[in-house]
Amino acid sequence: MGLTKQYLRYVSSAVFGVIGNQKANIAFVTLRGGEKGRYVAVGACEHVFIWDVRKAEKVLILEGKKHEVTYLCPSPDGVHIAVGYEDGGVRIFSLLNGESNISFSGHKSAVSVIKYDALGARLVTGSRDTDVIVWDIINECGLYRLKGHKDAITQILFLESKNLLITSSKDSFVKWWDLDTQHCFKTMVGHRTEVWGMVLLNQESRLITGSADSELRAWDIQYIEEGKEVGEPQEKKVRTLLENEEEDEEGLDEEPEERILSCKKAGSVLREARDRVVSLVTDAKAKVLACHGLDATFEVFTVLSEEEVQKKMDKKLKKAKKKTNCCSKMYQNLSMDCLLVPNGEMKVALLLQNNTVETYTLKTSEKNPTGTKTSRLTLSGHRTDVRTLAFSSDNIAILSASGETVKVWNRSTLQVIRTMGCEYALCSLFVPGDRQIILGTKSGKIQIFDLASGSLLETTDAHVGALWSMCLAPDQRGIVTGGADKTVKFWDFELIKDQDSGKNKRLTVKHTRTLQLDEDVLCVRYSPDQRLLAVSLLDCTVKIFYTDTLKFFLSLYGHKLPVLCLDISHVSALTHPASHSGVWRNYAQMLFVGFCACSAGHVMFLQFVPKTHLFFTAGKDRKIKQWDADKFEHIQTLEGHHREVWCLAISPNGDHIVSSSHDKSLRLWERTREPIILEEEKEMEREAEFEESLAKGDEPVVPGEAKGEAEPAGKKTIETVKAAEQIMEAIELYREESEKLEEHRAACKAVGKELPPPKMNPILVAFGNISVSILILSSVFLFSELEVSLLVLPFPYVPDLLKLFNGYVQQGLEVELVCRCLFFLLRVHFGQISSNQMLLSVIDELRTNTISKVREIRDVLGFNSAGLQFLQREIESKEDVMFFADATDRFEEKKRKRRKRERAVLTVT
Repeated sequence: MGLTKQYLRYVSSAVFGVIGNQKANIAFVTLRGGEKGRYVAVGACEHVFIWDVRKAEKVLILEGKKHEVTYLCPSPDGVHIAVGYEDGGVRIFSLLNGESNISFSGHKSAVSVIKYDALGARLVTGSRDTDVIVWDIINECGLYRLKGHKDAITQILFLESKNLLITSSKDSFVKWWDLDTQHCFKTMVGHRTEVWGMVLLNQESRLITGSADSELRAWDIQYIEEGKEVGEPQEKKVRTLLENEEEDEEGLDEEPEERILSCKKAGSVLREARDRVVSLVTDAKAKVLACHGLDATFEVFTVLSEEEVQKKMDKKLKKAKKKTNCCSKMYQNLSMDCLLVPNGEMKVALLLQNNTVETYTLKTSEKNPTGTKTSRLTLSGHRTDVRTLAFSSDNIAILSASGETVKVWNRSTLQVIRTMGCEYALCSLFVPGDRQIILGTKSGKIQIFDLASGSLLETTDAHVGALWSMCLAPDQRGIVTGGADKTVKFWDFELIKDQDSGKNKRLTVKHTRTLQLDEDVLCVRYSPDQRLLAVSLLDCTVKIFYTDTLKFFLSLYGHKLPVLCLDISHVSALTHPASHSGVWRNYAQMLFVGFCACSAGHVMFLQFVPKTHLFFTAGKDRKIKQWDADKFEHIQTLEGHHREVWCLAISPNGDHIVSSSHDKSLRLWERTREPIILEEEKEMEREAEFEESLAKGDEPVVPGEAKGEAEPAGKKTIETVKAAEQIMEAIELYREESEKLEEHRAACKAVGKELPPPKMNPILVAFGNISVSILILSSVFLFSELEVSLLVLPFPYVPDLLKLFNGYVQQGLEVELVCRCLFFLLRVHFGQISSNQMLLSVIDELRTNTISKVREIRDVLGFNSAGLQFLQREIESKEDVMFFADATDRFEEKKRKRRKRERAVLTVT
């Protein structure tokens, strides 16, 4: 037995390039009794990063598993932090060692808010599934679930003195819950739109709410002690709640709520911004209120005591409002957290939409306070999505370029080596020698940077319009570029002297040739021997040209949408273009016809592993997939990104892969020594898909039926395609043999005597001189994925199968299997079969024959079952023993009767 081809597994090695996740909030944390306001926690995909804003470096990483972080909440003692995830799970990490020993799972969708109580013993979580759950951290269990909201939960507050809970939601309601009885006793309906945030002020006597308008509403809370008398019977409280439950659910702000407290509107404050509230926070002592919306400003209000209010009334209350414009006008801030230090200085941390964290200080004691920026975390990530990646020739450096900067990273330490400003980059590469890099920009320019000095050496106008693709020549003497101006241009490297370079020569590119085409050029690639040049065009074709003469050689077609990327293997045997239609196709260079190999989603990038026929694809399905171009097989799937994957790069030795995504993250993947067994990998993928469907509450779909009358159930795989091809070959053989028999009958009728039978097909002879129908039944209909194979089978072969099925049923051959296949084909092709007049007689015969044969089989099974039961009774009567199953059943029945009699006696007594 020969050796099978071995594949090695790639695993996730690191996540970098992301400073803060857009889905999660930002929170101040304290590490080992350190300075307050120095460390902030932010979500970073599935991890949590703790940043030292003074040194602008990561000091701790809280590693998650798979799902994206959606909310952070530090514990009151500052030792732990609760993290909510997109799948509804909650994990509690220790800030001392970064480990997680407590996890909760109770929500069906993303966690939207988390709050600790004052002692840190209880945790309450709200989710997009509209539920609120209270957890016991000490016993690591859930206490109870509070239901009542009709939309996602936006904020939760504890009223510690009364053991009450306040929740706000996007359903425009604010609900008050009594945690002693786990019931909602009051619903506020004073908001017309979603309630996005709320805070408690003045020692829990005033509630401030923010909604989708520019108004901050203030509510006075007055507690009614009679409703909370000590010693009041619990039964009376529960009965009162049950009586008022219907009115509470309707949201009526009337007398029943006066039992515990009253909450009446005291007034409102108009914000400067006109959009909705995004964050509404206070410091720990509720002396300062900070608010921001969707624009680039946030407002800070000082909370005055009653004495200060009386003093301010004479000088106009509006002067108490202090507004500051702290963050850049270019970007909107996502979330914020504030902290008031003992000297009266307020520290604010902002998480911006452009992958940036900023901190400000504000002295609230001043008459006209202004915000001062103290730090800005930008070095460890790009402001916009990374659209191009490249590895250096020594596998050490990684190049990433986005819409504003190009960065060079050290692969081992994941630290930024150089950051240089650039135009919107679309493609990039390292110049041989790894001392310079070249970028192709959206404006059609070529930019050359020197890595030693971090400076821009030259900007060359290359194309009119976007420069979509760039490729280094295999002889390393130049590059080729393709752009939106319908041209492919060739450039040579040169060293020149000028005033800026001084005595040393600097690198430049010299334009040598131009290939004019009829459509926009999207991608260009050299063959490894530099003999051919592959060019993908906007007309959905890939054209091959001779490099030396630029003469047209070959046109590759078959894609429905333009080809965005392509690559050529190291032996120039395979060209793999990938288009936005989600299909990559395999072409032999010396042939004029390509054929579809498999589907890989919306492919955005594709690259071969150097010196192999293995390649990776990245797509909008958030996955990276590896394929074998020789066997047309899917090898493995790399999952980790939470948004569309834009591009990837493979190191020259093939040991590392770096990928970029719309989630602002760069991920490094490493090749291990663990081999991959494809059968086990496919089985694991099927199990994972099945478990995921069960987790979503979806039932497994019957092959051939539609899920929701829209989505086809079956998936085409290599095995199912091969099985369908075998079925088609067998049916073709059946047609040939049928034609031979017809010709033989016609010849016999013409001569008036019986002629010798025609020669049997060699395939049938090899199987022992069997008939074609028996061959199909014995060798074809034994696939493990038979129904999916029939789903792939084209309809022109179905009428022949129906005729064969009729013969099988008449002869009583595998009636159960034939009926299963028959009913499946009728479900899938019902419209075409019912509209085909030629098949009516066949269907009518099948109906009659299947009913009679199935009835016969049923009768045989019934007779056999009765016979077995008779034999059982005979054996029991002769040997005076019972079969184990019957003995167990009778024993259980006696136990049930005895228990029933005992319960009846107890009831009477």
